[in-house]
Amino acid sequence: MRSLAAEGVGTALLLATVVGSGIMGEQLAGGNIAIALLANSLATGAALVALILTFGPVSGAHFNPAVTLADASTGGTAWRRVPGYIGVQIIGAIVGVWIAHLMYGLPVFMVSTHVRAGGAQLFSEVIATFGLVLVILGCARHRPEMVPFAVAAYITAAYWFTASTSFANPAVTIARSMTDTFAGIRPMDAPGFIAAQLCGALAATRFFRWMSR
Repeated sequence: MRSLAAEGVGTALLLATVVGSGIMGEQLAGGNIAIALLANSLATGAALVALILTFGPVSGAHFNPAVTLADASTGGTAWRRVPGYIGVQIIGAIVGVWIAHLMYGLPVFMVSTHVRAGGAQLFSEVIATFGLVLVILGCARHRPEMVPFAVAAYITAAYWFTASTSFANPAVTIARSMTDTFAGIRPMDAPGFIAAQLCGALAATRFFRWMSR
């Protein structure tokens, strides 16, 4: 139960950061999308370091179904724990979005109208998730103490080098379809993102196994 609570609360705080910093960045940027994205990416990276350091010793601080599946497939997490992890990650992510809405006086329940469609966006999610999972697996094997900093650095960079701004997380994708703010994604675009993320995670897991032989 402590592990599930850590995953749920950690994912909620992560999404509150992602969505809340997007709202704040957009409000203060005066229409400059680059400045808003910079604020969004820096806040997310900083929160990842803090949250992984806090919850890592309890649950592993996955906060991401793709990471949980990759970890289980490489022997890190027992498969019997996977459904619970994924369930609380999704619930926590949605609650985190609602928290951000409440903090900024927005309607709690929304549906995003932010279009994120097309082959380039989907390919970006494959690459973003491939890189994230590879960074996690590699650091966890060889430099476990550096995982929080490596993950934060990669996600901050991936906000900028991917066309999709690096969701790289099925729970995040589902939750962000429920906010019509800077961080949102249309519900009809979310399934494609999730499929691309799972493909990227699978490719990274297989590559890591081959590389570690």
